Amino acid sequence: MSSDNDLNGVAGYMQHAKEQALSNVENIAEDIAADTFPEGKLFEIAQAIGDKRLEELNVADTTCGYCAVGCRFDLYSDGEEILAARPTEDEDAPINGISTCVKGKFGYDFINSDDRLTAPLVRDESGQFREATWDEALSRVADGLGEIRDTHGGEALSVIASSKATNEENYLMGKFARQVLQTNSIDNCNRLCHSSTVAALGQTYGYGAASISTDDLEIADCILLTGSNTTEAHPVLATQIKQNVRDGADLLVFDPREIQMAEYASQYTQVKPGYDAVWINGITRYIIEHDLYDETFVAEQTTGFEEVQESVEEFTPDRVEKITGVSHDEIASAAEMIADADGCVFGWTLGLTEHSHGTENVIAMANLAAITGNLGKPGAGVSPFRGQNNVQGGGGDMGPLPDNFPGYQDIADDDVRAKFEDAWDCEIDPEYGYYTTQMFLEAAEDNIRGMYIIGENSALSEPGVNHAEDVLENLDFLVVQDLFVTETAKYADVVLPASSFVEKTGTFTNTDRTVQMVNKVMEPKGDSRPDWIILQELANRMGRSWDYDSTAEVMDEINSLTPIYGGVSHERVKENGGLQWPCWDMDHPGTVRLYEDEFNTDNGKVNLKGVGYSEPAETPTEEYPLTLTTGRVLYQYHTGTMTHREEGIMQYNPSDFVEINPATAAGMGISGGDPVRIESRRGETVVPAQITDRVGPENVFVPIHFTESAINRLTDEEHLDPTAATPEYKVSAVRVEPADADALDADVDTGQEAMSQSLSSDDRTSMSTGDD
Repeated sequence: MSSDNDLNGVAGYMQHAKEQALSNVENIAEDIAADTFPEGKLFEIAQAIGDKRLEELNVADTTCGYCAVGCRFDLYSDGEEILAARPTEDEDAPINGISTCVKGKFGYDFINSDDRLTAPLVRDESGQFREATWDEALSRVADGLGEIRDTHGGEALSVIASSKATNEENYLMGKFARQVLQTNSIDNCNRLCHSSTVAALGQTYGYGAASISTDDLEIADCILLTGSNTTEAHPVLATQIKQNVRDGADLLVFDPREIQMAEYASQYTQVKPGYDAVWINGITRYIIEHDLYDETFVAEQTTGFEEVQESVEEFTPDRVEKITGVSHDEIASAAEMIADADGCVFGWTLGLTEHSHGTENVIAMANLAAITGNLGKPGAGVSPFRGQNNVQGGGGDMGPLPDNFPGYQDIADDDVRAKFEDAWDCEIDPEYGYYTTQMFLEAAEDNIRGMYIIGENSALSEPGVNHAEDVLENLDFLVVQDLFVTETAKYADVVLPASSFVEKTGTFTNTDRTVQMVNKVMEPKGDSRPDWIILQELANRMGRSWDYDSTAEVMDEINSLTPIYGGVSHERVKENGGLQWPCWDMDHPGTVRLYEDEFNTDNGKVNLKGVGYSEPAETPTEEYPLTLTTGRVLYQYHTGTMTHREEGIMQYNPSDFVEINPATAAGMGISGGDPVRIESRRGETVVPAQITDRVGPENVFVPIHFTESAINRLTDEEHLDPTAATPEYKVSAVRVEPADADALDADVDTGQEAMSQSLSSDDRTSMSTGDD
């Protein structure tokens, strides 16, 4: 692979790529994206750059706006569109080096999409959208939200913040909710994914975040992955793990699907979905029973060991195998590998958390990591891989949450609340607000009457989509702020056009707590505006006097109020290439690895907690005999707002599908490509079948990315994790049957028709989906 030293500027790089595309495509896309696009696409990109003189291009280093790995690279623009993404020097890209995934490399057509929102829309008297000036649109929003606040109180309003937006913008979303709208009901997509991780790690270790740096994935002796389709959801991390495995590390994969990482695993174990605490507790029991735990670490740095020891006694080999399908030999070999390793990293994503008992699952994992001493040392720790580009920072650290201020400071704490009341010049209710899914349940009872949804497509991402649609349609007032007229925006009274991450400046915080710069590459499209500017103008129309000149000023306010960001400023982030929190003051270097000295608990130790296990909210029955689980695929991103507008990506993955085991399919007379109807107690959808033994005979899998299938019509909005209020996306009881081709076509037509409803002919857009 050529180094940057072999290249003579951008033109040389692109010419070299053009010459080598057929014989060595790695020079353009790196090994992660090498097989993704045809050579014609690579030539097209090379030609686009080659035809531009270097001085005509805008070049800015920035942080990727897709997943939360936090890849950095240079983006090249002619001022109108993004022409190419080029990885930077290793030291300028601390997470990814010279690697990128297919989405970060090629996924920028959405910026100039024909259906990009470039002016505000308001609903006229006939119920149709029409373009409006910013003055009219902002006045409508201020009046609509203000009337509800003044008539019914701030508690009748809610805000859904955006993990796509910057840290600075999410901080202002929280400030706007509490200061201007006078509500604590603000939440974000973290509620739907890793909030159970945050709750569980917060209880046991003190910080609800990864304890490691991504470098630890490259030096760990052992890695345990569960509920993480790493190659498709976090490709760059998957490459780091695979390289470490090639160098001799052990890899344990526990998952209901035989994902690609299983091919690299020392041991792959197929588990029954919904019972993760059972097999995790089974491993913990084996380790304790055979004296394989770290006695010194347990004695000196933990409390509650006896409680855990007692709680895992019920997870005997026979019981674990009966409940989960995991054999005693598999439990024993996994336990031995973990215990023999000098350092083990425990990684997971939503397969562990998106359950009605997700917090329980993560506590079990936290116990296992702690009793084996795999915390606070190189190559060891816990790593919940985050999905949205800024869900760690914007979704958690910045406090757009119903119970926390920025930095996870409890709003019920009188001293903390007084600090923010003084800084924000307002009174703040000490009572927690509603979590995201609770907002929709409360709105159905008229307790929530207005919503302000920023960068979230709740009409597709909420569990029980039918219920969410009913709520959105019947709100007194709804404002949506986004890049496109999404499925959610079609219910709005006002739609405000936001700017994408390439059109603004700020910071993102990645999955290992690294705060990195996001730099503007091009001007906002049309009359769209960055979220922070929109929020400031709205706040001032509603009686406040915000006067920020830049997001750098917003970060200065953040670090003055948020201890873990106390030493974070734009200047320092630029100087250091990124800073990992906690970063306590302007002389602090940041924290590469948590818990090297002590834990962030009252006693400075791990608070081990014994947990049993809970059944999924619904289990298979004679009427609904199969278990549906959902997830992501490499070539799409969440609900598709960005990736559905990239032609090359759509060629590889143009629709959702259902994975069915060959034995199950044969029993129903289903062949590959056949349309299949999937039905739960809440709804149904029709998708084409993929016949594969990646899933077991009792399970089916469907991705989450397309409005036509809208798989969340089938999931449950009522049974939430009691601690974190996370919905149970990963287990739904369903039945499956063949469907005729007309049913599949009808589902596609319905998705397109739904997108068109309530838009005038001039305002209609192609199907668009927002990101959860």
